[in-house]
Amino acid sequence: MRASILGGAGYVGGELARLLLGHPVLDLVQATSRSHTGRPLHTAHPNLRGTHGPSFTDPARLERVDVLFSALPRGEFTARLDELRGTAGLLVDLSPDFRLHDPEAAERHYGAGSAARAADATAFVPGLPEVYRDRLRTADRIAVPGCMATAAVLALRPLADAALVEGDVLVDARTGSSGSGHTPGAAGHHPERASALRVYGPVGHRHEPEITQHTGVRARMTVTAVPAVRGVQVVAQVRPGRTVTRAEVWSAYRKAYAGEPFVRLVAQRQGLHRLPEPRVLLGSNHCDIGFDLDDDRIVAVAALDNLVKGAAGGAVQSANIATGLPERSGLDFPGLHPL
Repeated sequence: MRASILGGAGYVGGELARLLLGHPVLDLVQATSRSHTGRPLHTAHPNLRGTHGPSFTDPARLERVDVLFSALPRGEFTARLDELRGTAGLLVDLSPDFRLHDPEAAERHYGAGSAARAADATAFVPGLPEVYRDRLRTADRIAVPGCMATAAVLALRPLADAALVEGDVLVDARTGSSGSGHTPGAAGHHPERASALRVYGPVGHRHEPEITQHTGVRARMTVTAVPAVRGVQVVAQVRPGRTVTRAEVWSAYRKAYAGEPFVRLVAQRQGLHRLPEPRVLLGSNHCDIGFDLDDDRIVAVAALDNLVKGAAGGAVQSANIATGLPERSGLDFPGLHPL
């Protein structure tokens, strides 16, 4: 099967290229970039030096393929949607354009014109296989959720399904600098970012309505930029409304994720790595989930690599399902330790 990447020079585009170059069935035939047209992939992604991938091509010269992954910035995929429908049997969008179904929430978080996109968003199946696998099997358009939203949804959905959530949930999210993309800005400038714990989203973060949309739980989110390049960790404070046992919480997670290829339950009572740690997940498509609890509170913890399970890996996993391929295809890398 032939695959292309629209917007291949960014960090997510680079991870898509890395995964597709190692994929046993999806063959990367194009990766587009205006600034790198005609140059080899390693000019933007030095880790791909020596691989036998295509050179970057002009975005206006797309070939017909089976799967088109779009890693374009917000709004650019929408602007080309009518044209792109004719270029691939399956479109996979990694931008926020079609994530939100609520027009008011979309307009509030993503600005003018977003409400109109929300009206079309229901035609896109969310690229979250653990929740939408059955719908993904027949999908021709997929919208991959945000990285922090993915981690929070996977942590919270089993608890919500088990009626173990009462009222709002407080979500404390920590993210590395690659989540801001490869375009330089003051917030990612090394002297400002290094060694800093900057709370840049204390209230009203754009992932709040995404989490609610996929879980039915109202999320109140705070986001902190931490001195790391990759990785997301969320810590969710859940009030179950009654006393619950550790066995009940384990049962909820095991019921939800039994047999899931890329979710691991990590909730040890002792040891150095008792709860999910994003550092050991770098480069992998896994999301680790764990918890602890006291008399009236469940603390759920989830971690993932924002560029893989939170973006490119989630996109490839969803495309595997939609095209009838084995779900793990091209995604078996387990991560590294130590780093």
